[in-house]
Amino acid sequence: MKKITFGSLIFILAFSLLLSACGTQSNSGAEGEKNGDNKTLRVVTDANYAPFESMDKGEVVGFDIDFVKAVAEEAGYAVKIESVGWDPVFAELQSKSADLGVSAITINDDRKKTYDFSVPYFLSTQKILVPENSDIKSAEDLKGKRVAVQNATTGQEAAEGLLGKNSKDIKKFDNNNLAIMEMTSGGADAVVADNTVIEEYAKNNPNQKLKVIEDDTFENEYYGLMFPKDSELKEKFDKAINEVFDNGTYSKIYEDHFKIEPEIDLLKEQQ
Repeated sequence: MKKITFGSLIFILAFSLLLSACGTQSNSGAEGEKNGDNKTLRVVTDANYAPFESMDKGEVVGFDIDFVKAVAEEAGYAVKIESVGWDPVFAELQSKSADLGVSAITINDDRKKTYDFSVPYFLSTQKILVPENSDIKSAEDLKGKRVAVQNATTGQEAAEGLLGKNSKDIKKFDNNNLAIMEMTSGGADAVVADNTVIEEYAKNNPNQKLKVIEDDTFENEYYGLMFPKDSELKEKFDKAINEVFDNGTYSKIYEDHFKIEPEIDLLKEQQ
């Protein structure tokens, strides 16, 4: 998911200045904080994106969280995971007050200019969520409809590709939960978002009578762990990710969350 817009960039710059004025936390920086024999890394996320990251009784949980813990352990690190919000994930990594971010972050060329990414660890695409009785059958049918998206994401980018960048029919929200609420309350005709997120929502909320539409218009996307530019952690985590691919840990985590086997060979091809 997720691509930074101009408005988000302004927020990030302002947030970075605020962090500079206030000082960094004791466990910030590319090498983390010593914790006994290990180093504890500060990992930031936006816990509003189940099943990848969400809050449960005050704890951040989800596929991304189990994955990053396993990879960090393989690399020889402990982690402290904090939910800071979507835009602040980028701000904290740019200011190097966090060591890495994990939040279903799509790897793309724009982000690579400012951040480093690990090798891909998850394959995703955009899909469409609509009420069961909707006349929307494909991406082409979204034209002339009101489409809700999470702001500054690849879901927004996909909707803009269909409706136009400044289309009044694209309604932007801070997270996908709000976008879905807008649709179910009648304020939008459809939601465009990462496939796993809306599939999980539809499955867990059968009383809302929703359906998910797949369309070849949307290209594959790959998630990566995101680091400050020139982070010394990238090489170590790339190696650790391939280790958890090969030793079965990744498959176990994936199957626990999604009940299907992952396409590890396809992920490795993207390296």
